[in-house]
Amino acid sequence: MRVAILTLGCRANQAESEQIEAHFRASGHSIVDLSGDPELCVINTCSVTSKSDYQSRQLIRRAHKSDAKVVVTGCYSELNRDSVEGMDGVSEVVKNSEKLLRIDELTGNTLAINPSYNRSSKSRFPIKIQDGCNNACSYCIIPKARGRSRSVSIEDVYNLVEEVSPLYSEIILTGIHLGTYGYDLLPNVSLAVLLKRLLKTKIKRIRLSSLEITEITEELLELLGDKRICNHLHIPMQSGDDEILRLMNRPYTVKTFTSHLERIVQKVPNVAIGTDIIVGFPSEGRREFLNTALILETSPIAYAHVFPFSPRRTTRASLMTGRVDNMIKKERCAMLIGLSQKKKTAFMSAQVGKTHAVLLEERSDDGSFIGTTANYLKFKAYLQSATLKDIASLKVVGHDGRFLLGVPIEA
Repeated sequence: MRVAILTLGCRANQAESEQIEAHFRASGHSIVDLSGDPELCVINTCSVTSKSDYQSRQLIRRAHKSDAKVVVTGCYSELNRDSVEGMDGVSEVVKNSEKLLRIDELTGNTLAINPSYNRSSKSRFPIKIQDGCNNACSYCIIPKARGRSRSVSIEDVYNLVEEVSPLYSEIILTGIHLGTYGYDLLPNVSLAVLLKRLLKTKIKRIRLSSLEITEITEELLELLGDKRICNHLHIPMQSGDDEILRLMNRPYTVKTFTSHLERIVQKVPNVAIGTDIIVGFPSEGRREFLNTALILETSPIAYAHVFPFSPRRTTRASLMTGRVDNMIKKERCAMLIGLSQKKKTAFMSAQVGKTHAVLLEERSDDGSFIGTTANYLKFKAYLQSATLKDIASLKVVGHDGRFLLGVPIEA
């Protein structure tokens, strides 16, 4: 079959879709986009915001117009099964917990086939090592869609990394609540224990997806000193005001968050720290918003993803009073996005003169190579002899606001 796999949302969803694609490829099917006249379309949906819900519905409608058989899975369909089943063209809705099992059935195979990962042109491979979340943030509906925290065994993760290490230069360890990896396993282990084991494989580089500030231990910081583990952390702040954090049911104060950031910067050379911020949470007045802006401006944060508050049905936050006007949310988002852009520009400027290991991911029309540094900055360079998926040592000579610009260190 010609199969289209469409994905919205987090890195965990992306990792699942990579695995789904590999299973179809291993079974002899071809992967196409919607313009490639697919016979089957698998849509992995997201429901983290109302915008994600809208995008999920739009994607389902677009898939229906392609005349393909449409199979829907992911968080949006998990939470809205009846309405998704009633949409035109939807043949089947698959539960999150059953998506990979059902995909094996859809490939048409009755025997287990080892997925082939080597047909992708991508340089980085996401691996979902954990699913679900035990937290109870007042705005978040994902625990309802994903269930409680569950971890993949160390042996299974190790074996998969061994399998893909000849094919990819970087893996990305992902999860819904990555920092709780291993808490449910017997015996209990931790993310740090897993990393120590994975450093015994031949994988060239390991990147971590989002982690909570309270879960970045001293042991984890020590491991971040290893050149094979990316000096890049994404740590959601959500708000820079203690009262808003309390209403969000976040497990830290502003002082805890900022002091931990300083500790990370001192321990990990040239680390890039990204964050998430929710703007316009109920009861966020001007003072609370300015507190958040101040923390973003003064903390060692390299960039921020900014989202307007989106009430999710059945969450505690959806019942809170003190709603913020949509126009005010829009203005506040624009202010923080502008501030984030200034922070990223300053961080890029601080890289001039430094040498980076750059994973080469694509070739531009002008002949230059584009890649990603360990600390998650895009890099552009003209190289005489290089191959995609290589890791090149490049010296930064400047930047254009979007890319670091550099030359090989031999030059």
